[in-house]
Amino acid sequence: MQTIRMALKSIKGNKLRAFLTMLGIIIGVASVISIVAIGKGSSADVQDQIGNLGTDTLTVNITGSDVTYKEEDAETIRDVTGVTSIAPTVSGRVTVKNGQTTAQAAMTGTTSSYLDVRNLNLQKGRFIADLDHEHHTKVVVLGSDTAETLFGFGDAVGEYVKINGSSYKVVGVLQSTGSSLGSNGDSTIFVPLSTGQRLAGTTSIASVYVQVENADMMNFIQKRIEQAVYENVGDTDDYSVSTQEDLMETASSISDTMTMLLAGSAAISLVVGGIGIMNIMLVSVSERTREIGIRKAIGAKRSNILFQFLIESITLSMLGGLIGIAVGLIAAESYSIITNSTILLSLPAILFSFAFSLFVGVVFGVFPAIKASKLDPIEALRYG
Repeated sequence: MQTIRMALKSIKGNKLRAFLTMLGIIIGVASVISIVAIGKGSSADVQDQIGNLGTDTLTVNITGSDVTYKEEDAETIRDVTGVTSIAPTVSGRVTVKNGQTTAQAAMTGTTSSYLDVRNLNLQKGRFIADLDHEHHTKVVVLGSDTAETLFGFGDAVGEYVKINGSSYKVVGVLQSTGSSLGSNGDSTIFVPLSTGQRLAGTTSIASVYVQVENADMMNFIQKRIEQAVYENVGDTDDYSVSTQEDLMETASSISDTMTMLLAGSAAISLVVGGIGIMNIMLVSVSERTREIGIRKAIGAKRSNILFQFLIESITLSMLGGLIGIAVGLIAAESYSIITNSTILLSLPAILFSFAFSLFVGVVFGVFPAIKASKLDPIEALRYG
């Protein structure tokens, strides 16, 4: 206790220097805690968004660049036992214009079943109809962000916009779906499949969303769909069939990996902070050489001197860790409030970062402490 009191007294006597010494530890601990909290929150958001699409949905993606997968081929999936509905799509990027206002949007050409299969809701108007697809009608349904960009707070339904220079009638506006996997689901437009194929300059289907009757039979139905697609494509490398669960696992894996990389980078500042502690402790040993000599002369053992400086180093890192935890919690909460995002505080991350800060204090405090304990009392008393 006496050694701890001496360490605190030494820190209190050099407040600014002690704070600057702890700064690396504070930044490192705060960064690890806030980054992990934000990363876990983002991962949970993505999983919720994917989950909202429904556990009864599969996605068939045609990945082969030389494969032409037509609408008739996609219709064979509808015949698979257990499939209730399909929504073939083509996609691309287009320029949408209303008067002098222009927006870049992701274009999806699809059929009327897309709304139900993808679990979307209309804000106004209607969605694409089967007759629109059959007659190549130039109608469009706008995502909420695209509608706001082009029409502000006005009613877009019934108005006309130009897509890549051609005039299209707005028949509906979708409710906001938010962002998912790094893409904004509201900066979109939807046109009939046949019209979308013309805009994209292809007759090939890019993907097919499939709704199944019974989610408990998902694996069985997935195998049947894979067989149906294989019969039309002929090469397993040219397509993929995935479930929402697969997407969740992939998104979670990517998010966790990125979070760990960022947290690892932030943890480097803890090591830098440890170097700062060692540097200041070496300076402290030099400044207090005469004090060490006096203590040794009146009977202090090497272990007393060693523990005095080692505990001082640990106290610095411990205080830095505690302040870092407070700063990290405040930073994470502030980010959540400012961006309206979800955060998930991780107790293991908090405990690990604090324990690591203590470990850094011990490791980088040992050398200065040993140096202080080895000072010759006679030479130390001559110092200064």
